[in-house]
Amino acid sequence: MKTVGASIIKVSAGEVSIQFPFDPDLTQQHGYIHAGIVSTVLDSACGYAAFSLMPDDAAVLTIEFKINLLSPAQGEWFEAIGRVKKPGRNITVTEGELYAHQGDTQKMVASMVGTMMAVYDRDQIHN
Repeated sequence: MKTVGASIIKVSAGEVSIQFPFDPDLTQQHGYIHAGIVSTVLDSACGYAAFSLMPDDAAVLTIEFKINLLSPAQGEWFEAIGRVKKPGRNITVTEGELYAHQGDTQKMVASMVGTMMAVYDRDQIHN
């Protein structure tokens, strides 16, 4: 998230919001934020939303996601909101939306459904 300039701006039980500014270094050939960046930030928002409901000794891993790119990601800044749709002891299903902000307007540019797994007792994975 440091590379993208993203910051967590809201955390509550089952919901996380991450924002990041427009940066021309993160664009594709048409000047829109690259789909890989959109996916990365939405994955983080959904993962942290799931993690917010997990036990203290758990870590989180994404095991699947599907993203719909609804509109070109262009704006002054962006907000990714991840929400838990169905929590579980081991598997949590999440939903995410990415909004582009330009002046006083916002537009949803991507949506995501993700499946997150709680992992325990793995030395190579830290919470």
